[in-house]
Amino acid sequence: MWRSKAERLELGDYQSLSHTPRRQSTTMKVIVSALGLFGLSYYALLGSAAPAVLSDRQATGDALNPYPNKRRIHFKDDGSFRLTVFSDLHFGENPWDDWGPEQDRKSLIVMNNMLDLEQPDFVAINGDLITGENTFKENSTLLVDQLTSPLTQKNVPFASAYGNHDNSPNITHLQEIEREQLVAPTSYTRRAPKGVGGPGGEGNYWVPVYAKETDPAPSLILWFFDSRSGWKLDSNKQLANIPDWVDDTVAKWLTEETAAMSEAWGPPENRAALAFVHVPFHVMESLQPSRDPVKEPGMDEDKLGVGSTQSTVDTSAWGSDRDKPFWTALTSTVKNLHAVVSGHGTLQPLHASGTSTPLTHSVDLDHGNEWCSRDPTTKQVLCFNKHTGYGGYSKPDWGHGVRTFDFNLATLTTSVQTWVTMENGSRIDEVTLDSAYGA
Repeated sequence: MWRSKAERLELGDYQSLSHTPRRQSTTMKVIVSALGLFGLSYYALLGSAAPAVLSDRQATGDALNPYPNKRRIHFKDDGSFRLTVFSDLHFGENPWDDWGPEQDRKSLIVMNNMLDLEQPDFVAINGDLITGENTFKENSTLLVDQLTSPLTQKNVPFASAYGNHDNSPNITHLQEIEREQLVAPTSYTRRAPKGVGGPGGEGNYWVPVYAKETDPAPSLILWFFDSRSGWKLDSNKQLANIPDWVDDTVAKWLTEETAAMSEAWGPPENRAALAFVHVPFHVMESLQPSRDPVKEPGMDEDKLGVGSTQSTVDTSAWGSDRDKPFWTALTSTVKNLHAVVSGHGTLQPLHASGTSTPLTHSVDLDHGNEWCSRDPTTKQVLCFNKHTGYGGYSKPDWGHGVRTFDFNLATLTTSVQTWVTMENGSRIDEVTLDSAYGA
């Protein structure tokens, strides 16, 4: 049975997870076996070699291109571009029990099947790649090898945002970024510039998508933002919270980046955008009560509240609505932003820094939501992902799947199609995100 961090702390089991496991011989055999089966030796298991690195192409005429030695991401010849979102994979839960590795095996099957079915041109992994508090510090990053293997094997370009479960004493966002860059040749994930994102929030960057591979400027920008959150050990080796909102430094960086884009590529109205952040912005909580399920369809099984969005009143020891500076910068600076896409997962109890006094209790969040709604103040659409992985909390009737976005050059700056594809192949909740959506 899966236990929350609070439950395992009460059982005195935390140190066993962060350093030397109890029942070491049995536990480590299971871990080595599981990671060996699905990790670095995964290609050999399938009897096929890992794909070659994507062909390099030196960009010309685009000084801002952050990937001068990687293949440019671009629309197909028919003017279409499809992006699929894997969310809340939660690899690495309870590797000492049979059901933990079995969950990961099922998640790999879902990922492979969705890639075959959707045939995406690009994939976004939108947070909680790993359940960090269930991992062992010595080998936790090997899970990155495992969870990226379907993408590298099928030569699918992708990029990752990171979630609250990706920050723990046993693993961090930065460690996952560095491992992904090392082992996944089709990854476009980058680290934010120095000083941007705050501790635990290094995953802020953008990926350009070109109409044609040889175009001097991109037509679509994919933004990835780091909502931080999770746990760390403070100077006294006590558990402490990491702030659960996009850091203010990202707002300044975003303003500078968009200004540079406009100077190099012309007015921002000529480009479209899509943004990914794991923990939803606080404003999303206010959209749920008034949402019209006919005009804005999608499963709505988790009530948003404490800890379900960034910087809520009861979960941030630093105060509430601390995500507003970045939210304001995002909605005022990035033009033609079709949607801000989020996931989220189980919130561990939060503690005041340096104390063992809980501020909240463990709750389940957001895996049961998969709708899109428009903020009436900023007119910005916000969407939930579809829970993809077999890790993380769920209910039998929720199922697993992906959210997909279909772009077309003819309508790129005005609309995008999106839907949820279930594990059984059925497509549900298909909508057009345009100026009339939700009206």
